Amino acid sequence: MPGVTTFRDRWQQGCCHRAYRDVFTASPGTLLHPASVRPDYKEENMHKILTLNNISVAGLERLPRDRYEVASEMASPDAVLLRSYNMHDMDIPASVKAIGRAGAGVNNIPVDKMSKRGVPVFNAPGANANAVKELVLAGMLMAARNLVQGWNFARGLSGDDSEISKQVESGKKNFAGMELPGRTLGVVGLGAIGVQVANAAQALGMKVVGYDPDITVQSAWQMSSDVEQAGGIDDLLSQVDFVTFHVPLVDATRHMINAERLRSMKDNVVLLNFSRNGIIDDVAVVEALDEGKVYAYVCDFPSNLLKDHPRVVTLPHLGASTKEAEDNCAIMVADEIRDYLENGNVRNSVNFPKVYMKRNGGHRLAVVNENVPNMLGQISTTLADSGLNIIDMINKSRGELAYTLVDVGSEVCQECVERISATEGVLGVRVL
Repeated sequence: MPGVTTFRDRWQQGCCHRAYRDVFTASPGTLLHPASVRPDYKEENMHKILTLNNISVAGLERLPRDRYEVASEMASPDAVLLRSYNMHDMDIPASVKAIGRAGAGVNNIPVDKMSKRGVPVFNAPGANANAVKELVLAGMLMAARNLVQGWNFARGLSGDDSEISKQVESGKKNFAGMELPGRTLGVVGLGAIGVQVANAAQALGMKVVGYDPDITVQSAWQMSSDVEQAGGIDDLLSQVDFVTFHVPLVDATRHMINAERLRSMKDNVVLLNFSRNGIIDDVAVVEALDEGKVYAYVCDFPSNLLKDHPRVVTLPHLGASTKEAEDNCAIMVADEIRDYLENGNVRNSVNFPKVYMKRNGGHRLAVVNENVPNMLGQISTTLADSGLNIIDMINKSRGELAYTLVDVGSEVCQECVERISATEGVLGVRVL
């Protein structure tokens, strides 16, 4: 293939067949069919994974090469792995059974559309939490100590060292900042990232106030007991010197910070947004900066409005841009996709219920259906009519979807699968 000299190049780009991974020939760029180097290879036994972005090799390594074909172009994939690729305008093949986002946000995936097709969308919550936490802390320090402005000043100095020293002494007063201990940080959104930010700020001596109406029990256990709970977003905003956001961009969070709320906040507040563009009304913030109401704005989303403002620090979407975060996200989502394809288990899906059932021997059936009455009864009746004894079963629902795993004592015949598939409200059936 043009421009590619080794099989490892193809593998690292996420577009080489799994069975090619360790195969090298004297003719660079020549691909051998896996059957010629792996006698046990059977095309029909392979799960086909389409990658829409470069996925960390650490994650792809979790998909055994004797069972998974991974490529950036393929027909009829069983699952899709991606990072930031926009799937909204994509013609997603009917063969797709699962989608995995190697990251937390899923705004680039048509989740509602996939739900109607009975396709789970997986993500990797918490896998990049440390990377984002460190960037938030860096953002607070940059704003508090005017580091970017001071650095730009220092880079513009001229003359001999004696003259530069004089300029430093006369100019440094313009960059005097503040220290973090004793200041109040507001954390909006107490998921994996928000909890780590809150705990780290506590360790720096800050008072921390958090708000999240949907906080999970797991997050609550992990968060410092010294973090105070705000009664609402406006209650939180009225108290803080710094505020950071860790929420998805939905209708309820769009322009959460607007002109009205800015007026109710303390003078010289620092805003930090490493979550999603659109949560903060940039126009309103720039006006507040110019009026002296807001001290600084640090975000991950540059624009013509923001990039040259003297009190704004914009970074090129660095939130999860570390090797460790990319590896962690890829590993987590690859494990989720594999467990779903092989065992039907669901972990960290944004549209399916959490479902886990240990293998009990025998044969497994996975059924996705609309969350309406008597679906479980109809599935059980069809299995009984087919002479299948249920060994174990689990059924969970989430919103308009329900999902069932059933282990039965003997092989599930095609006629049984077709009868369940034909049941009104059933979106998908798999024999595992």
